Amino acid sequence: MITRSSKLPSTLLQSLNLPRQCTRALHSSLPLPPIPQPTPFVPDSTTFLTLIGRQLSKHAPKITTWNSLFSLTSTQLRELGVEPARSRRYLLWWRDKFRRGEYGIGGDLQSVVDGVGEMRVKEVPVGEMVKKVVVNTPPGVEEPAQGKLVQGFSVRGAGTIVGSYIELVKGSEGSVARLKVKEGMWEIRRGHKVHGGERRRKNVLSRIAARERGTLK
Repeated sequence: MITRSSKLPSTLLQSLNLPRQCTRALHSSLPLPPIPQPTPFVPDSTTFLTLIGRQLSKHAPKITTWNSLFSLTSTQLRELGVEPARSRRYLLWWRDKFRRGEYGIGGDLQSVVDGVGEMRVKEVPVGEMVKKVVVNTPPGVEEPAQGKLVQGFSVRGAGTIVGSYIELVKGSEGSVARLKVKEGMWEIRRGHKVHGGERRRKNVLSRIAARERGTLK
């Protein structure tokens, strides 16, 4: 027996071959996934919306708390004016990724002050060799041994930190860098539609061919 409190995976819902309206009703009755904890680099909803880009930060005044960011449904987001539908899908997609601990650049920084994380070059032994890596260090701590390894950055040449959006600290010869929150740092840019996109491509190509033949009026 299917009840409103039943937990049905999407694969089972598909196998039941239920009408779309019924499927939506069953999905809406399922409990929401747990709300993840903020991170030092992403401490609030405004920062999250700023990082994922696509101008979603303009909706920050409507989504003011961390709990609401991760609990609002697609219908509720639409009622708040988050349009078009692809923007809502994109936001929900990033929410799921964040729940799974899948962050964009800087998301794993643990020492962050006023939205800025500091990184330094650290040498670690790898067998008989030494490898240079990038670590996040607490403010004012110059000894990289206390830092934690961060993803998305590397060391070039003698010791220059390289990576997107970083700002090298003057006088450090590239061995110290800072990363601060900026609009769209985590944005996944939309692809450019060619010939009207997948749905319209056949029709558009047909019209182009007809135009070239001079038969389209």
